Amino acid sequence: MGCCSVTQRHTGVDEVGPDEIELLELSGDNLGVWSLGETRLQLSVRNSRDEQPQPPRRPSIPHLEQEVVLWGKSRDELHQRIYSQQPIRGWEGQAAHMYGEIIHSSLVSLYISYTQETQEHFLVLFSFHLLILSLDHSRQDFVYEGILPLSGLSFQVVSLDLDASHSPHMFEISSPVMDSKVFTCASAADLQKWMQHAEDRRYKAMIQPMSPSHCALSYLLPCDENWKREELKKYLLQAPIWQWEGSPIQHMGQPSYVSIVHIINTQRQGLQERLMVLFPQDIVLLSVDNKRLTIRYEGRLPRQSVKAVERSALPGRLEFELIGELVEPLQVSCTCMEDYQNWIFQLQQPDRSNHVTVSQPPPPIMPKLQRNRKESQEPMLAADPYHINGRG
Repeated sequence: MGCCSVTQRHTGVDEVGPDEIELLELSGDNLGVWSLGETRLQLSVRNSRDEQPQPPRRPSIPHLEQEVVLWGKSRDELHQRIYSQQPIRGWEGQAAHMYGEIIHSSLVSLYISYTQETQEHFLVLFSFHLLILSLDHSRQDFVYEGILPLSGLSFQVVSLDLDASHSPHMFEISSPVMDSKVFTCASAADLQKWMQHAEDRRYKAMIQPMSPSHCALSYLLPCDENWKREELKKYLLQAPIWQWEGSPIQHMGQPSYVSIVHIINTQRQGLQERLMVLFPQDIVLLSVDNKRLTIRYEGRLPRQSVKAVERSALPGRLEFELIGELVEPLQVSCTCMEDYQNWIFQLQQPDRSNHVTVSQPPPPIMPKLQRNRKESQEPMLAADPYHINGRG
C-alpha cells in the first residue's frame, strides 16, 4: 500500500482549488497524481523505468523566484524577510503573516509632485491590503510606511506623454481619505501586472466579506487599553472611511484622543454607538459595523464651537452633554471613567466672556515740574547714557 498526503492548492485566501492526493509510495513501478475534479477522476501515470521520478513538490508552496530583485536577494527571499519574526523597522499593527498570501510585489519609485523627486519603494500586494515599504540601503532592510485596505482604493494608469510608448510606466493610487500617490514601475509588463492584480483583488475585497482575522480594526476595538488606542489613531489615518465628506483625514492633523461612546439626540430614540475622535479643530463621529470590519462617517463638530457640560459622573452613568450655538445638543455616555475624565478635560472650554485677556495699562506719566524762568533759560543738558532705564 502507498502512503498518501492530502493538500490544497491556493491562489489566494478566497480561492481554493480541487483537492489533490499525491501517491508518494507505490508498490508498482508507476508514480501517479490523482486530481479530484467536480465530475471526473484523472490519473497521470509515469513509468519509473523510463525516467527517474522527481521528489514531489508541495502545491501550497509557490515556486521560488531566483531572479535577483533587490540587495542581491530574490523575490521569494524578500517575501520571507517580510514574513519573518524579526519586525520591520517602524512596523505597526498585526504581524505580516496575518494578512495572508502575497499576490504580487515589485520595486517601484514614488513620485513626489511638490518636489519633482522620486523615492524608491517596495510595494507588496496581499489579498486584501497593499503594503508600502521604503528602503534603507545602508542596512539593506525595509522601513514600514503603511498598509492600506484595497476596498477603499482606486488604481489608474497615469500617462504624461501623448505618445504612450515613451510615457513612464506610472499608476496612481487614490482614496477619499488620503492624498493620491503616483508610482513608477520598471517596465510596461510590471505596470500591467499591478493593474491586473490590483483591480482583481480590489473587486474581490469589495464583494467578499473580509474575515476579522484579516482586519486590524477587529483587534483594536474595543480600545480599552492605551496601546490599542494609540494604534487605532494611526489606523484611522489610513483606513477607508465610507461616505467621508470634506478634505482628506490626513489634513486634519493628529488625533489627540479616541474612544467608543454612546450618543443620543433629541430626534432619535435609543443610544447609538459611535467612535468619537478628537482632532485639533474638529470632533469626528464614526460608526463601525457589527463585525468590526468597516468604518462609516457620521459627521463632525467644530471643536471651538462646542463644550462639554457634566450631567452625571456616577458609576454606570458617565454622561456629559455637548452643546453649542449652532449645534443640536448631544448626550454622550462613556464606557469607563478614564474616557469620561479625558473628554471632560479636553472639551470643557472656559467661558471666553469671563476670561478676556486685558493688556495692562502703561504706567502713568509723572508730571513735569515747572521750572522758574531762570532755570528755563539755562541750556538743557544731554541725558547721561549711563542712567537710561534706571541703570547706573
